[in-house]
Amino acid sequence: MPERSDRLDFYIRDQTTRPAITEPHRHDYFQIQINLGGDTVQRIGGARRPFPRGAVAFILPYRLHLIPHPPESRFMVINFSQQFLRADLEDDPLDLEDVSVHRAVELAPFRFQEYLDFVLTDADLAEVRQLLARMLEVDGARGFGATALLRGYLLQLIGIVCARHAEPLQRLADSEKQRTGRRDALARVMRHIRAQIASDELSLTSAAAAAFLSPNYLAHLIKKETGRTFTELVTDRRMALAQSLLAHSTKRVGEIAQAVGFRDEAYFSRRFRRTTGMSPSDYRNAHHATADTQPSTAANPANAAHPARRDPPARPAPRRARA
Repeated sequence: MPERSDRLDFYIRDQTTRPAITEPHRHDYFQIQINLGGDTVQRIGGARRPFPRGAVAFILPYRLHLIPHPPESRFMVINFSQQFLRADLEDDPLDLEDVSVHRAVELAPFRFQEYLDFVLTDADLAEVRQLLARMLEVDGARGFGATALLRGYLLQLIGIVCARHAEPLQRLADSEKQRTGRRDALARVMRHIRAQIASDELSLTSAAAAAFLSPNYLAHLIKKETGRTFTELVTDRRMALAQSLLAHSTKRVGEIAQAVGFRDEAYFSRRFRRTTGMSPSDYRNAHHATADTQPSTAANPANAAHPARRDPPARPAPRRARA
């Protein structure tokens, strides 16, 4: 947390300590934001939801987010490392969505933040305010035992939210909603790739923005779900489109190269040969030759059912005997 926090394990501050970030951003640590006054909205991942007074936002590492702080609003921000939250949780931060909530219930509100609004009752908010005050005091002194106290207060805060929203959290955990979310994100990526396949602007960064993910997380997700890198995935799609255009259009090879995102025809030809084992021209000729030699079955339906069957040649008419 060196870029935003004074300590690497745990840090708590209010809105007066540092100006709020005004652009969507991400970081490699966990974050909790508590709205103590001033309605606004939250954008976390692909979701945009209200963020009124008493609302709590739970942000996973590397999750793109933005919560504007209106003038005169009051916020509390808590940043902490994965090691601080659960020293025994050795999973990669990019794999936390696969960790069962039964194994780590503390992760439940972070994993399902995009599907629920965590808004506290007045009684719960009063209790959370007391916890925040204790965190500020202990974090400011950092005496002996401070880490254990801070972790305890943090878990109490998470526990209050989990208890208040236990039923929907358990329902989401049972519905495999997080996997649906990943599939939706990959679908957004594939739509972006198809729409931008010919563009110089197509990149991991642009695809991540289209899917509301960080580039690091998207690269990890694609590799995990497809076994391919982003570059390999895009190249596969470009080569598949090029094969289709060569087989079914009369565009010149240079035009096809441009249509699938290659500005250099020679480089396109090398990549195409590497993928198919043939040059673009040879691929087109081979496909057309195959199409030209296909037997027609329309005139004789019986031949369609038996491709190897052929009608016998017509016999010549017998000669008439001379008188």
